[in-house]
Amino acid sequence: AQVIGTEARGVYNNGQAEGLTFWAPNINVFRDPRWGRGQETPGEDPTMTGKYAAVFVRGVQGYAISGAINSSDLEASACCKHFTAYDLENWKGVTRFAFDAKVTEQDLADTYNPPFKSCVEDGGASGIMCSYNRVNGVPTCADHNLLSKTARGDWSFNGYITSDCDAVAIIHDVQGYAKAPEDAVADVLKAGMDVNCGGYIQTHGVSAYQQGKITGEDIDRALRNLFAIRMRLGLFNGNPKYNRYGNIRADQVCKKEHQDLALQAAQDGIVLLKNDAGALPLSKSKVSSVAVIGPNGNNASLLLGNYFGPPCISVTPFQALQGYVKDATFVQGCNAAVCNVSNIGEAVHAASSADYVVLFMGLDQNQEREEVDRLELGLPGMQESLVNKVADAAKKPVILVLLCGGPVDVTFAKNNPKIGAIVWAGYPGQAGGIAIAQVLFGEHNPGEILFHPTLSNSWRLS
Repeated sequence: AQVIGTEARGVYNNGQAEGLTFWAPNINVFRDPRWGRGQETPGEDPTMTGKYAAVFVRGVQGYAISGAINSSDLEASACCKHFTAYDLENWKGVTRFAFDAKVTEQDLADTYNPPFKSCVEDGGASGIMCSYNRVNGVPTCADHNLLSKTARGDWSFNGYITSDCDAVAIIHDVQGYAKAPEDAVADVLKAGMDVNCGGYIQTHGVSAYQQGKITGEDIDRALRNLFAIRMRLGLFNGNPKYNRYGNIRADQVCKKEHQDLALQAAQDGIVLLKNDAGALPLSKSKVSSVAVIGPNGNNASLLLGNYFGPPCISVTPFQALQGYVKDATFVQGCNAAVCNVSNIGEAVHAASSADYVVLFMGLDQNQEREEVDRLELGLPGMQESLVNKVADAAKKPVILVLLCGGPVDVTFAKNNPKIGAIVWAGYPGQAGGIAIAQVLFGEHNPGEILFHPTLSNSWRLS
């Protein structure tokens, strides 16, 4: 997070960015493993998510990772989202715009709100984003109890509150909570929201004021909160090169120390789920040939997940493994993670001809992302069949690497003796291919704890 803030300020100081507000981190609790945006979050544990939120915010905003916050200046502005009880995109026709989360007061206090409380009290966040959904019938962006009483009152939040994009419009247009567009504008401003991502308040704010539904003080309060953050960022202090963070240059982007950190993050995020009979690590001196098989094996963009910037380097897992084994072949096996078109015969032939086989399977952004939830937890399409047939054809137990954000049910692989090792790599970023190769060949020890549970595909079928 410190690197994010530093690189952002460097780009801004160089005149390549117009602002310094980041709508991150996503600190919603990953309670339903089918949620498409779970990949953005730290997981299902509210306490761990809260600690992550505080450290992330402090890093982006230029504070020390712990201790007192002794400066009101901001290197960049972080915004904790989505407040609150948001973990659904589109589930069997129920969209996040219409969803009404029924949450007990205790569950709100114990599960959903603690990460945001930590974000504000321990991290000193300068922004909060209210979510699309309703909580117990009330849109979060129109909930005075959440925004003003809890965040600003109980937690002493001192920053701006934004809506998610077009979240004000849906209060009238989708949810029917507000009887008129002007009522939606009044509901959110009086609840404590300061800025609308979208044009709804711009379109209906004047008529809301003319109808007496909002006052000048409502508008002034929102402007004070918004301009205070811009002042803390130094946006009115002239040439940024002569201000507090003016010595940070654009050459901070992609510097070696930052790329080394990206590699370390990828390494530390890889988890070993199975390793029978010493299948891993591989030995460079003993592996004469390797077949890399699977839709996620030779596409660097699939390492990045969602909401990413342009990577400094681009190395696929197959390319990284070529650095360890000269005789390396790649067969995609499936058209993509959806795997509704396959070439199992070619994959089986490659597997039977190689000394070792590494399968790269899992999900991609067509399976899980913003606006897309999964209906089940199994590997998509014909992936399971591809894995089993390749394992049957291989000379030695194969290695299965999973690239995915949310959990997938690989019980079949756990129980198959022809699958020697299972590695979960998440979406490990620009250095992911290198990190995976290093783990497979014993140059880095994988972790043993996932940020989400391993569940069977029969989990909560409803």
